Formats: sequence, C-alpha cells, structure tokens
Amino acid sequence: MQYALLAYDPVGETDRVARPIPDALAALLGGPNVTGWARLHTEESATTLRNDDGRVLLTDGPFVDSKEYLAGLILIEAANLDGALAAAEEMLQQARPGTVIEVRPIVDGRLRGA
Repeated sequence: MQYALLAYDPVGETDRVARPIPDALAALLGGPNVTGWARLHTEESATTLRNDDGRVLLTDGPFVDSKEYLAGLILIEAANLDGALAAAEEMLQQARPGTVIEVRPIVDGRLRGA
C-alpha cells in the first residue's frame, strides 16, 4: 500500500531551500520503499485557490493559520500502517528539530499519469 509522508517545518524557517539534505536522510529517501519525494519552496511562494460557492478565489500565500507549514512530501510503499509509521520515524530521527511528519494512506495506491 502507498502512504504519503507529509513533512512540516516550523513557520519562519527561510534557509531551508538552500540547506542541504543530511546524508543519512538522503540515504533513506533513496531507499527501495520510497517511490517519490519533493521539497517545496517557502509558504510565501504558494498561491491558494478556494471554492467560494462556485466562485474561485485566488490569493497569494497559503493563508493557513499554523505553526508549521508543508515543506515536502514523500511517497512510500509499506505493507501496513505500522510499516509506514516505522519509515516515518526513521526519517524523523534524521530531520531537523521541530520537524513534523504526518502519515496518510493513499486512496487508490496509484499515481495518476505515471
């Protein structure tokens, strides 16, 4: 089954785009259970679209009231939730302090267009 590991960093971290990925974490991202991953630019680079009763509202920025922001996502294969949690914990141990990883199962287990 595929799982998405959503990595969150504390808001206000501005050096992360230029910051290299630690070697131990890079090795985990290159592992056989990782099917894809991506780092995201800062929350200031986001553009948000909202459905407002059929009208589309477009705004700059995420405009989400949060102490963390989505910094990246990792797609993995795991036999079950326990396996996905173990993979997330291993990655979290190599990440910067303050990092949060949310684990979610992917609904149909397939990437569209792949």
